[in-house]
Amino acid sequence: MSSGNGYLGVTPPISTNESSVKEKEVTVTLMEELHRQGIFESEEESKTREIVLGRLAALVKKFVYQVSLSRGLSESAANAAGGKIYTYGSYRLGVHGPGTDIDTLCVVPRHVTREDFFNVLEPMLREMEGVTEVSGVPSAYVPIITTEISGIPIDLVFAQLSLASIPEDLDLQDDNLLKGLDDKSIRSVNGSRVINEILRLVPNVDVFRTALRCIKLWAQKRAIYSNVNGFLGGVAWAMLVARVCQLYPNAVAGAIVSRFFVIMHKWSWPQPVLLKPIEDGPLQTRVWNPKVYPQDRAHRMPIITPAYPSMCATHNVGPSTQQIMKEEFQRGCAIVDDVMLGNAEWSALFGKHDFFHRYKFYLQIVASSRDVDTQNKWSGTVESKIRQLIMRLEYIDALKLAHPFIKGFGVVYYCISEEEAQAVQRGEISDVVAARKKEDVEGKEGVINVHTSSFFIGLFIKPKEAGSKGPRRLDISYPTAEFMKMVKTWETYNESTMHIVVRYLKHTSLPDYVFDPGEREAAAARPKKRTRSGKDSPAPAAKRSRTDVDVQSRPPSSASPTRPATSSSLAPPSSSAGSKSSMLNDLPHTSAPSQSPDALTVAASA
Repeated sequence: MSSGNGYLGVTPPISTNESSVKEKEVTVTLMEELHRQGIFESEEESKTREIVLGRLAALVKKFVYQVSLSRGLSESAANAAGGKIYTYGSYRLGVHGPGTDIDTLCVVPRHVTREDFFNVLEPMLREMEGVTEVSGVPSAYVPIITTEISGIPIDLVFAQLSLASIPEDLDLQDDNLLKGLDDKSIRSVNGSRVINEILRLVPNVDVFRTALRCIKLWAQKRAIYSNVNGFLGGVAWAMLVARVCQLYPNAVAGAIVSRFFVIMHKWSWPQPVLLKPIEDGPLQTRVWNPKVYPQDRAHRMPIITPAYPSMCATHNVGPSTQQIMKEEFQRGCAIVDDVMLGNAEWSALFGKHDFFHRYKFYLQIVASSRDVDTQNKWSGTVESKIRQLIMRLEYIDALKLAHPFIKGFGVVYYCISEEEAQAVQRGEISDVVAARKKEDVEGKEGVINVHTSSFFIGLFIKPKEAGSKGPRRLDISYPTAEFMKMVKTWETYNESTMHIVVRYLKHTSLPDYVFDPGEREAAAARPKKRTRSGKDSPAPAAKRSRTDVDVQSRPPSSASPTRPATSSSLAPPSSSAGSKSSMLNDLPHTSAPSQSPDALTVAASA
């Protein structure tokens, strides 16, 4: 599929030349490294995926059949109502790896509702053989059921079409199918439509797939692969790689990767990335247009989907996450330059992120409950709102950057009394509870399992202005309190079963479970280095959030070097009636003596 000018994309290619011998050589070494990294699944797992998808397709038909009968349709009409699944995401792109989920769209006729999806299909999934996990999040931007069937993770979204039945040969690329759909169904259907369009808009699908596998692995290793947390998701990364492929249609994968970093490092954001001109369609619906919509003008790194109605796939990107990605593009550009010159190996590109070594202070958000199903829903809801906390933190003048980590960490605590369980829910974990293992309580009665999910935000404080005197005041009580209120407005929130804690941590108090085995010890043995330098990258300083609305201490890992922090560990000389404050002078890992933040007054609401 090419434009009327004979090329793919919105501009002519930069070069149509064949790749050089050197570029072909580094492509061979790139493939070797990708295989060493273990990103290709086995034939056995591939067959399991096909079997699981077949079973899921049959279940969706059964689901539609049952709902159709409940709506008064005859048995023949219920059988004819259909119901169909479509894959999208990495699986449809052909770049999935071992253990990755399958993004799946459930398409149903008009008499089957989204409420049926969660109230009927979700329980049916729980009864399905081989299912080990089911969790629905109806309040998500794109409502979703996550499940695992025979070891294969599935993300299932829903679309209700304005059709009496769903034929087997239904082509979702028909724009007219979007008529009468609500926004959530349009977003769901467009997941599949966008992937199909991307594959049609690249000059060489095999080259595109190899290059995309490389970029996905790099983004995951560097912890910048997460749409929900304000980075880029799989579709956005795919569109960036596809655009570079359009600009160099005859290049091999190694050359595409090299040019990817050069182009992204120098890209003039917010200039949008487009794979084809934005098109009008049959709907009275919003299409991305910064000239008309102020909200679209606010997008910092717009990457626009090629399927109608065109949308910005990166509306979640904020100032902090954009800055982090720009730094990673720059790092990647330097490494790949060395690879092309023969001065580095591809493995250098895939070095692990330094998130948990990068900052002096962090926020930890802990969602907890006593039931696995409740916890899956509750933690998913909390995670989906963390971006809102980041946005509020970015309004604080003294804070230069709020860096979210891309995933949460699940820990189960085994409590032998109601008092222990309640303490864990408040974030107060004793050494005994933290060290207790599942095998320690097997066979005992009255054991209460408290499931926790922890999410982390790195805090990066602006340097003190030249000539300023006295301590600076950093009050993050309002952002954290507003975040707490927001998550508790979830329509199915239950105060008695769902708990949330937000707390401030020093880097030395991070729980061991965020590190790989031996990583913490190795980092401690290395000489301290300046990971951020100059006035553009001052060392992060102290911050503490302990809103007494429901914000208490974190649950640490069993091997954490420090137990839950209490006020005494950072006790202020005095406290006012309206706040708790502390003078923090022992700030580790300062970037330079001249820029070391001095005493910092941190306030939290009482």
